[in-house]
Amino acid sequence: MIEAAGSGFLIAILWMDLIFDVQVLPHRRSAELPEPALASIAAYYHRATTTSRPMSLLIAAVMAILLAAMTFDAFRGVTPVWSVGLSAVLAGAPILLALVRTVPHAVALGHRSGTLAEQSRLARSICRDHLLCLTSMSAFLVLVLSVGV
Repeated sequence: MIEAAGSGFLIAILWMDLIFDVQVLPHRRSAELPEPALASIAAYYHRATTTSRPMSLLIAAVMAILLAAMTFDAFRGVTPVWSVGLSAVLAGAPILLALVRTVPHAVALGHRSGTLAEQSRLARSICRDHLLCLTSMSAFLVLVLSVGV
């Protein structure tokens, strides 16, 4: 149950992020995003990563709780081995990606550091990461609900 709740929460956060991220999609062929789109995305990430503390720490806490619950269930031995491995990939990979790349990129974009081309690259990278994470975390939720990871 903790895994389903945690992944559902993270899916909701990803959905909120994607509301801003998708502004990059109509401008795939441009080196730089239009300033209004870039300003909108950057302002959101400044708020989400910097000025919303301590609320922004809740996301990291949910990630840690989700990983701890998965670890606990794996050691209990009641979950099939194949689903433990699959769930580790489906939930662990997006969490690792968020920690090592997506959040640092969002912080940098939120501070509007770098040239417009660099900020545009960060915004596109964040959008790709979030689409990948949404897909993976949704598949994890389906696994949890169907197999009972």
